[in-house]
Amino acid sequence: MGVTVGFRDGAGRAIGAAIGRPVRWEEEPTEEARARLLGLGWPVSAVDGMLRDLAEPGPATGTVEEVTGVPASTFETWASEHAADFLGTMRAARIHEYGDASVISLDEVPVPKPGPGEVLVRVAATSFNPSEVGLRMGLLRDVLGTTLPHTLGWDVAGTVVTGAGDLAPGDRVIGLVDGAAAEYAVAEASLLARAPERIPLADAAAVPVAGLTAWQAVFEHARIGYGSRVLINGAGGGVGLFAVQLAKHAGAYVVATAGPRSAAAVRALGADEVVDYTTTPLPGGNDVLINLVADVPASVTRLAKEFVSITRPIEHPRAVRFVARNDPGQLTELVALIDKGVVHVKVDARPLESLADLHRAAERGLIRGKVTVKVEA
Repeated sequence: MGVTVGFRDGAGRAIGAAIGRPVRWEEEPTEEARARLLGLGWPVSAVDGMLRDLAEPGPATGTVEEVTGVPASTFETWASEHAADFLGTMRAARIHEYGDASVISLDEVPVPKPGPGEVLVRVAATSFNPSEVGLRMGLLRDVLGTTLPHTLGWDVAGTVVTGAGDLAPGDRVIGLVDGAAAEYAVAEASLLARAPERIPLADAAAVPVAGLTAWQAVFEHARIGYGSRVLINGAGGGVGLFAVQLAKHAGAYVVATAGPRSAAAVRALGADEVVDYTTTPLPGGNDVLINLVADVPASVTRLAKEFVSITRPIEHPRAVRFVARNDPGQLTELVALIDKGVVHVKVDARPLESLADLHRAAERGLIRGKVTVKVEA
């Protein structure tokens, strides 16, 4: 069809760079191209005229700006701006019905198209959050307004493919979005934060949900400051590992509960005392107790003056239960602490194909720390 080798190879490289995939250019015989375009409903005159011009291009009749009214751009810029149009389908971990972990399937679905103010993100990783077990079982359908089929995943870490707002193609970002357990996800540009530089991009998927929950527990609800004594119940989980570090950063004396498998990690992140909850009663005399576990004994009300819970409510006049909200500003502050080395991110990485097994392990109480789910090979 008259496409020069140089243009063909350059175009393939540009499109491949834009979508993050290798691209192979294949020539299509003229008659096959004509039959395909006519089959799509194109007028005969338009098809024949386009094919004739491609085979025997005539002399230029003016500059790009003279013809179109806008300045010329590069093919690389055009490919970047239209990257989503070159992507066909992707893998996504979805549920088509509520039930046990067997309802999770890896489907081949169309790549989503970003709307105004949105970016398309090539996902490096998402992460597992225990509340996703409840979503999968249908326990959160009224709270979240979930419709089926539904793509799992709330945490996203990835690379911008098509930009918007302050984000450009190639930017590394993290955020809290629906449908992150897929090769591509769409998100409002204003709701994303730039990813930490200090850690691998896939590891940064551990930060949004767990990090924001810990941030809001420590600084907004517990209002921890220098000299506070805080008991973090469930410090070995994903939220707990962030909460320990943020409470120490705020100047608190941190008492943390953790089982034998998590105690060393919690201590390494700065806890002043680590209590093995399987053998030792929880200590009292605390200014505030941050509860991160599902089972809350009534006796905890004797252990502190104030209480913050992210699971069940604690029956006490000075207790609050909350659900974390998305806050890109706080996420940006947390990223800054990670890049300064104040907050460390510890993850256990699993492949997307193991997501159903991960749900099963969580239901048996076998998950410790923060688990990320790698999407990008």
